[in-house]
Amino acid sequence: MTPEQLAPIGAALARLLSPHAEVVLHDPATDEIVAIWNPLSGREPGDPSLLGELDELSTTDPDVYGPYPKVLPDGRRLSSVSAVMRDKDGKAAYVFCVNVDRTAFEGASRLLAAFAAPTAGQPRVLFEHDWSETLNEIVAGYVRERGVPVERLSREDRVDLLGKLDAAGVLSQRRSVPAVARALRMSRSALYQHLGQARKEPHADPA
Repeated sequence: MTPEQLAPIGAALARLLSPHAEVVLHDPATDEIVAIWNPLSGREPGDPSLLGELDELSTTDPDVYGPYPKVLPDGRRLSSVSAVMRDKDGKAAYVFCVNVDRTAFEGASRLLAAFAAPTAGQPRVLFEHDWSETLNEIVAGYVRERGVPVERLSREDRVDLLGKLDAAGVLSQRRSVPAVARALRMSRSALYQHLGQARKEPHADPA
């Protein structure tokens, strides 16, 4: 096993993770860097490896360490993994270290979190008349509670559901009747008949 034989592995890892990671090949016998790809840290071959830090890391696999945190001089935080390459006698011949710069990933995470999180309630001017959203919510909640699809609701269920929609003000909205009829899978004439019965019966306000 020679550095030349290991070089394609380092180059492949660096190409896969570029530009967010550097790959370093260390010689533990000399405690020097043998080769480095995409040198984020500014180090060069021949610089000290400083592999003593690996001795302090606990791991279930004696040949693989990490991920563990490191910091560059400019403050960038890294996640690092080190793998020991052993010769035929079991002696540590080389150590591969992959150091991933977390800056871009943490920035993307913050951006996605900020983009996805609502910053304010629904603008009243836009949503106070959105009766179709109320219709969908009430119908969806009702069928979930009953455990059956809309088309299998009984006559009593439909009367009850229409009472809830009426109490929520949905049926008082202009052009709402066709939408409610479609949502409940019934004709308009049947809707008016059921609605007439619903209005004769008391119904609790929708939650």
